[in-house]
Amino acid sequence: MGIGSELIVKTSSNLPALVNDNSLVSYLERIKKFPVLSQEQEQALVTDFQQTGNMNSAQILVTSHLRLAAKIAFTYRRYGLPLADIISEANIGLMQAVKKFDLSKKVRLATYAIWWIKASINDYVLRSWSLVKIGTRAAQKKLFYNLARIKARLGIYDNKELDTDTVKSIARELVVEESEVMEMNGRLGGDKSLNISVDEEDGSEQIDFLVDKSQNIEASLARKQEASYKAKVLHQCMHLLSEREQYIIKNRMLTENPKTLEEIGGEFNVSRERIRQIEKNAFDKLKSLVLVAISSQK
Repeated sequence: MGIGSELIVKTSSNLPALVNDNSLVSYLERIKKFPVLSQEQEQALVTDFQQTGNMNSAQILVTSHLRLAAKIAFTYRRYGLPLADIISEANIGLMQAVKKFDLSKKVRLATYAIWWIKASINDYVLRSWSLVKIGTRAAQKKLFYNLARIKARLGIYDNKELDTDTVKSIARELVVEESEVMEMNGRLGGDKSLNISVDEEDGSEQIDFLVDKSQNIEASLARKQEASYKAKVLHQCMHLLSEREQYIIKNRMLTENPKTLEEIGGEFNVSRERIRQIEKNAFDKLKSLVLVAISSQK
């Protein structure tokens, strides 16, 4: 087992328990008790973990940033997924950030971790939504998955608006419209004051969590069962499409790295516009099939 896997296993086993949304209030109270690290303490712990593999240092780094992970997780509550699960995914992203952090970046761990936390949550959200629920074009999914990664590669570690040249560069790389890049950047930006409060690290900030309005365990279980059922129906309905339609849907909407219209057009020796038409018709057909199948069971 590598250091990365060992970090996740060991740290996860020592985190405050968050079984479901009903234990959320207790969890939030417990993570407030972990001390905020000074920059010198943080650097010493990072150096110790990277040079010696000391898991205790890594655990301190993780637990001192649990409030950050929870705060970011709360900005995703509008997606209708269990908040406890979103926070758990945020914690996984935080652990990955601790594993990958590089002191030479000249930023605090919290600033660097924001992108790993959001990436982990974004991946969970997209994995959890059915095709019908997403109802979004492949370009939007591509942006959802890759925008934070590209911004981190470019050294952009805040939520400010992107300049024109950066927008054009990202749009070219992902083969999307510039307006879509700006819109997605705004969606993923979250609380624009987040970086300021994180960078100060003065220990005086209190997370303004909303009143817990989570559903009970039975409702949560019912929601998961419904999601599983919809996924099964989607799988069955996919087989009612032609092989070409199935291929386009799978490679444009059901993958983390969608192919471009040009790529698929080249494979079928047809134009980009023709693939776009087939994609739209296939999606509309699939959506209707799924809705009919679900309605017939009610």
